[in-house]
Order: sequence, then C-alpha cells, then structure tokens
Amino acid sequence: MSESSSPVQVRTANSPSGTPSIWASLREAVMGPSQDFTEGSISRAIVLLAVPMVLEMCMESLFGVVDVFWVSRLGADAVATVGLTETALTLIFVVALGLSMGATALVARRIGEKDERAAGLVAVQAIIIGLVVSGTTAIFGYFFAPNLLHIMGGSDSVVKLGSGYTRMVLSGSATIFLLFLINAVFRGAGDAAIAMRVLWIANIVNICLNPCLIFGIGPFPRLGVTGSAVGTTIGRGVGVLLQLWVLGSGRGRLRVHASQVRVDLLVMWRLIRLSLNAIFQYMVQMASWIGVVRIIASFGSGATAAYTVTIKIIIFAILPSWGMSNAAATLVGQNLGAGKPERAETSVWRTSLYNTFFLGGIGLLFFALAPQIVSLFSSDPAVLPLAINGLRLLSCGNISYAYGMVITAAFNGAGDTATPTALNLLCFWLCQIPLAWTLAFHTGLGPNGVYAAVVVSDSLLAVLGILLFRRGKWKQVKV
Repeated sequence: MSESSSPVQVRTANSPSGTPSIWASLREAVMGPSQDFTEGSISRAIVLLAVPMVLEMCMESLFGVVDVFWVSRLGADAVATVGLTETALTLIFVVALGLSMGATALVARRIGEKDERAAGLVAVQAIIIGLVVSGTTAIFGYFFAPNLLHIMGGSDSVVKLGSGYTRMVLSGSATIFLLFLINAVFRGAGDAAIAMRVLWIANIVNICLNPCLIFGIGPFPRLGVTGSAVGTTIGRGVGVLLQLWVLGSGRGRLRVHASQVRVDLLVMWRLIRLSLNAIFQYMVQMASWIGVVRIIASFGSGATAAYTVTIKIIIFAILPSWGMSNAAATLVGQNLGAGKPERAETSVWRTSLYNTFFLGGIGLLFFALAPQIVSLFSSDPAVLPLAINGLRLLSCGNISYAYGMVITAAFNGAGDTATPTALNLLCFWLCQIPLAWTLAFHTGLGPNGVYAAVVVSDSLLAVLGILLFRRGKWKQVKV
C-alpha cells in the first residue's frame, strides 16, 4: 500500500526502514530539505513545508511589532503615524499577496514538471511586475505622503511629525513587494526554509537599526519616527539582496540564469491573469473585514476593543494553520505539474485533517479558558465579557475554518484563483455582512450576532469549498 493511501503513522525514532523521527523532520524543515515533494511521504512533506512557512509568517509580523515597540517611546502622535501608515499599506499588501499567490502557483507547476528554466522565467517576470507596481507606489508616496495622512484622519500634529515616516515607507515599497514575491517563488519551488531564513536576517537588521536610528545611538543620526521607517526599509532591503543572491547563485532549488533576465509577455500575462483574481479575492476579504468592524463599532468603543482583542488572539493562534495551508498550495501545484493529480488531492485532505486536529484543539482550549486568556489583554469591565463571548463564539467555527483555509489555498495552488474568489464573494459579501447586520440589529444579539455571522459564513465557505473541490475541475486548470 502506498503512502498516499496508508494510515498516518507517527514515529518517535528512526524506523528500521529509515523513516526519520519527528524531531529529525523538524530539524530538516528548518535547515532546508532536499526532498522531492512529488515523491515519498505526504505527511513528511507537509511537515517539511509547513514548519518554515509558519516561522516565516511569524517573522513577517515581527516587523510591525518592532516598529510599534520602539516608536511608542516617542508619544501618541508617533504611534498614530505608524497605525495610519500601516492601514494605508493594507492595499499594498493585498496586491503583493495576490501577485505572490500567482507566482507560487506558476513556479510550483513548473517545478513539478521538472522545468527549472521555465520556473526561473516566472520568477523574473514576478520581479519585473513588482518593480513596476512598487515604482508607481513610490512616486505617489514621495509626493503625497502628507495628503495621505490627512485623508486617513491624521491630525495636523501627526501629519507634521509623521510625513517623513510615511514617505519613507511608501518610497521603499519595492522592498515590500520583492520580499513577498521572491519568497513566494521560493515557496513554490519548495524552498520554504530559504524564505524563512531571509526574514530572520531582515528582522535582525531591523531590530538592530530601529532604536539606533530613532534615538540617535552611537554614530547614527537621531531621526525620530522616520528612523523606524528607514531601519525597516533597510532590513527588508537586505532581505531582498539575499533573495537575489540565492536566486542567482543556485543555492536553492531554483536558479535564475542571466539569459532569463528579460521580459516574456506570455509568461507575464499568465502571472497577471492568475494574480488579478487572487488580488480581488484578498480585497473581498479585506472589505468584508472592514464591514464587520463597522457594524461592531456601532455598539461603542467597548465592543470595538473587545473585537480587536479577540481577533488578535485568533490570528496569533492560527499562524500554524496558515503554514499548513501554504504547504498544501505548494504540494498541489508541484504534484499537478508532475502529472499526479491524485497525490495532489490526497495532500489536501491530509493537510485538512491535520489542520482540523490543530484548530479543533485550539478551539476547545479557547472555549474553556476564554476568561483567563482574554484577561491577559484587557481587564476593562466594558471589554472583558464581550471579548470572552466573542472568543468562544468564533472558536465554534474552528473546524470549518480549518477545512476552508486549506481548500482555498489548494484552489489557488492549482491556479484556480477564480473559484475561491467567487466563494469569497458569496460567503462574505452576500452572506456574512447582511447576516451580521440582521443578527446584530434585529434579533437583540448585538455584537454576538456579528460573531455568529462570521462562524456561519466560514462554515458555508468550507462546505461549498469541499463540494467544489471534490468535483475535481481544478485538476484540469492549465497555467
């Protein structure tokens, strides 16, 4: 019986057949595996891909944490500058994420086909598109940073203090785009460990430079809040230079040759076509999130604060689930490219099962210990009960969310970005927002009605996603 159809066996030590132990697999995942993900153990492939992807995401979120940690020493206006700029950056992140999804799908498919040169050509087109988009953003940001802060609601003091910060962040947006895009190329090629290490180094540079440039430590100039933007941009820039070196030197699975550094309109169009759906997909999610926040805000600052606390707890807890979902996307793309659609499908069901075990356990923990967990973040009597109810209600949807996020990633990894986009439109815009409004204002549930609507819409997404995935049309998508 093959691995793809056999029961999962957990080993704590090397077996006589030479199967690595769990700890050996974890070690290899961080160091960078040499395994062909279209062959061998699917369970092991999930571990080798998911572990570094989880750590990569933790490193990406660390940029914002470091910025706020040091900038908070400069006062409320400085913190407001960071918050408003990050809100404006949401659109950039949406575009970068959409382009990244297209890059991962195309590179994974070419790697599965054993066509490394074609994968390298995709990487070059992704970099070119990133430079064009970020160049436009940089020009806009340089000239209109103060106007942007005004539009976002910044006071005159915030605009005066923070324009340099916003201008620097937007002018250096190429580092954001390229860091996202090239790491997506690495993930598609199965080099998740390289993507992780790139962000380790970028964060180390950022952590060291931020306080030096903000407060003028040693030979560094005292730049205030702008110093945080300079440090972060330099940190990301160092990461990008490392990425380009790895691509050019062949230190990973994928090498870009000098002859491939050119515009290929056909490959570029394929990448753009895939990415446009993915970008819209993320925009739908972002817009629905804004709608949910707007409804919650109608019940006062206590309800808004409770929602903020609840979402921060949830997001932190599900980082491993995102890693597993990205692993599923890579496995689907590579195995479809290798002509093994059944292995691709088995990878998705196996990943969904692992994700269900993980998020189901987290859900039980959150439901039982909600008061203790929430109290770590707030003791405000106007916030505490609302946040506890919110955490418990959202935890009831963890099982459906576990399947939904993996199935969505699988569609994207197959190059079928249209299906999850349509599902998001139906479940979030046509179901979640109207249902949240109805339950919140017309049933007496208030904020709890909004949380219930989120659970219902996530469950609908999971059920419809599973049904469409089982039909198997994603296996015939050509990219």
